[in-house]
Amino acid sequence: MRLTTRATYSIKALLDLAMLSKGQRASVRAIAERQQIPAPYLEKLLIELRQAGLVCSQRGAQGGYRLARPPRRIPISAILAAVGESLDLRTNSSEGARAPQESAGAGADWVTAALWARIAQRVQQVLEETTLEDLYFDARSWQAAQSQEGKFVV
Repeated sequence: MRLTTRATYSIKALLDLAMLSKGQRASVRAIAERQQIPAPYLEKLLIELRQAGLVCSQRGAQGGYRLARPPRRIPISAILAAVGESLDLRTNSSEGARAPQESAGAGADWVTAALWARIAQRVQQVLEETTLEDLYFDARSWQAAQSQEGKFVV
């Protein structure tokens, strides 16, 4: 299981905004440079995140982006949903969990599908319970352990 580039860049951008002081804004260019994300791609993601109500934007010389609500109120699942991402952990997502048929192979397929459905449910639960604030503190702890306090690249 892996997060897509869209998901990873979206989370990194919001973590970057979480670093800002209250009321402070950041430009697309500044976020892109700090997080090493292509600016045109980041701009599209930020538009989707704004439409989902996760970030606010302001035009002009003092403009830029900021979080629309505190990081503790932004679950990772909301970030993924905002950019059209989800995690599908089933091995055969088109069939899902179906009833076993007469053959032994079909029974094994049903068992596998049922197991993946349970795993997917738990992963979704973690994504709903984990907030941007949780990742922020995890990143800060890792940086402190690596002696990289002054640089915040996720």
